[in-house]
Amino acid sequence: MTADATWHKTACILCENNCGIQVQLDGRRFAKIRGDQEHVATGGYTCNKALRLDHYQNGGTRLTSPLRREKDGTFTPVDWDTAISEITARLKTVRDTHGGKSVFYYGGAGQGNHLGGAYSGALLRALGARYRSNALAQEKTGEGWVDAHLTGGHTAGDFEHAEVAVFLGKNPWQSHGVPRARTVLKQIAKDPARTMIVIDPVRTETADLADIHLQVRPGTDAWCLAGILAVLVQEDLVDHTFLEARTTGADTVLDHLKTVHIARCAEVSGLEEDLLRTTARRIAAASSISTYEDLGVQQGPNSTLVSYLNKLIWLLTGNFAKPGAMHPHSWVVPLAHYDTDARRTPVTGARMPGGLVPCNVIAEEILTDHPERFRAMIIESSNPAHSLADSAAFSEALAALDLVVVIDIALTETGRQADYVLPAASQFEKWEATFFAFEFPRNTFHLRAPLLDPLPGTLPEPEIHARLLRELGGAPRVPLTVLRTAARLGRTPFKLAFAAVVALDRKLLGMAPYLLYETLGPTLPAGARPAAVLWALAQRIAKTYPAAMRRAGHTSADALFDAMLGGRSGVTFTEDEYADAWNYVPHPGRRIPLPIPELLGLLADLDTTPAVHTSDDFPIVLAAGQRRAFTANTIFRDNTWRKRDQQGALRVSPRDAEQLGLADGALAQITTSRGTAQAVVEIDDRLQPGHAALPNGFGLDLPVADGATERTGVALNTLTDLTWRDPIAGTPWHKHVPARIAPLPA
Repeated sequence: MTADATWHKTACILCENNCGIQVQLDGRRFAKIRGDQEHVATGGYTCNKALRLDHYQNGGTRLTSPLRREKDGTFTPVDWDTAISEITARLKTVRDTHGGKSVFYYGGAGQGNHLGGAYSGALLRALGARYRSNALAQEKTGEGWVDAHLTGGHTAGDFEHAEVAVFLGKNPWQSHGVPRARTVLKQIAKDPARTMIVIDPVRTETADLADIHLQVRPGTDAWCLAGILAVLVQEDLVDHTFLEARTTGADTVLDHLKTVHIARCAEVSGLEEDLLRTTARRIAAASSISTYEDLGVQQGPNSTLVSYLNKLIWLLTGNFAKPGAMHPHSWVVPLAHYDTDARRTPVTGARMPGGLVPCNVIAEEILTDHPERFRAMIIESSNPAHSLADSAAFSEALAALDLVVVIDIALTETGRQADYVLPAASQFEKWEATFFAFEFPRNTFHLRAPLLDPLPGTLPEPEIHARLLRELGGAPRVPLTVLRTAARLGRTPFKLAFAAVVALDRKLLGMAPYLLYETLGPTLPAGARPAAVLWALAQRIAKTYPAAMRRAGHTSADALFDAMLGGRSGVTFTEDEYADAWNYVPHPGRRIPLPIPELLGLLADLDTTPAVHTSDDFPIVLAAGQRRAFTANTIFRDNTWRKRDQQGALRVSPRDAEQLGLADGALAQITTSRGTAQAVVEIDDRLQPGHAALPNGFGLDLPVADGATERTGVALNTLTDLTWRDPIAGTPWHKHVPARIAPLPA
């Protein structure tokens, strides 16, 4: 077959940047991939991983029929009508017996797979389900809880223009997260007027470029940041003008920081006091700073406190709402609820920052005789049996449920434990998008058109949810009839009809995605039915950010919606001015309230808080999930894409290798409180003594001949412990797992 010379525009799905790419097809294969120079956000930039996306589309074994688990544990292929009918009947039984809130939804996200999750809400509303979670509850909910108290919403840094860039537990050279990451890092490193600061126990590729590398002891980031803040306050390097004009409660925070013992902070974090002071003075002297914290600290000890201290650094120095500093931003739709009063889970009473059940309590919410325990799970575009802490406990929880339904493109580790598995179209076989729109002052969005028809037997997630909802009997007939008629008459009649049916029954707002899919959706061009929900989101943008939307060139919500539908390289949906940043602050007088009493209490307790969590039995800190050049998230269900590190090596320091008798290239056994695993050793002088690392993306059970599976590398969560979690957000300690390492015989 001859490759098609046409370049088809789409986006990478491997990280939150979703870089614009172009693809040449050879049948169903991605023959060539390159960056899209016309993309509104990334302008042709892409990393090496995006160039291997054929391994996602064509490298794994796809599902092409719904599967039903039989009593003997085997799966039987069934047709879609049978699967939908049986699943709906069992969901009704759970709902009618135990209440809708016993149905728990997990996922609906992924790095590039968000539209399906938007449609899941209508199904959950029809079931009466109240609880949900996703990968954000393993990472960002502590930071989000802090944001809710301070600026009222998510903030992001302007690294393109920052004089000082601070990366905390973040290696953007490999994990990206910053638009055009490697280009921007090189620009900062080459400019003598700019400074890059990296806080990381590992000498990463980003640390190689840094002017200052604070190589803290693993898990001591809170002491490091407390020391920097104490220098700012005790040497009077804070921006008093900003604090007086734009914040409240600053004196309370300053008084706490005046009592912090800088020398002890340096000692605990393994740093020279002079280096802490030099770092703080450079931050204070800068005209602008931006900071980025990521999983290296968000999945470790004191993570929510670390988020607070990080944000105090740029707040005390006035680095908000100006070029090169930190900014809030518009949303197509918020990814979480930014509430200061978090809901609680029904069984354990765990706090739910962002409205999400912490991943580390899910098993505990199931494995109990509590009358309000979860009884059924719908798991979409996620693989929690592999990705959540303590895989054994989570598998036990899945087995205890009355019903588990998995929606995915492959038979994942989670799918193998489900009662039903429904095969989804791949991310390049359907209309899809992400709501990772985090930029300021120009914020962008990219609706991706399908490159290929869905594989026969598969369905896009919006259609799966619609079929379940129809069978459930949750579809309101009269509003659907009215809206279908109005949609055929045009957008203006449709808008009036939609407003009327919602005014008559406010409960229909929760069903809006489904109503749009069934009525407006069929009228959209090129089969863009799943994009119907964007019509409502365009109305939201026009109402919430009218001036910024018009600056971006859109005269109305419908004009924006049309631009979204037609923008194959994405669209700028808002364009703010720097002063507009303050309009996003929801607090009285647009002032940022600095004290968070609970976290100031944790700061005060640092003197008595353990900084070491290892023991004689488990003397090594294992980072379970290091990002490397040839690792990516586990939607690559294919090991052949890796050119290096094909087994997922255990990296250890030279001193540990010598003391433990570990040889480069030999096997070692890793033991934790929850399990054991074997890995090939790689001696790496970038790691400190007492610190080891395993990569993310390995440990999948991939099909081989005769229906068997084969695992390459370590499934990290066979080693992690769900009880090791942040006291506020419940986020796991994946990057700080006490372990024992021993050589294995050759």
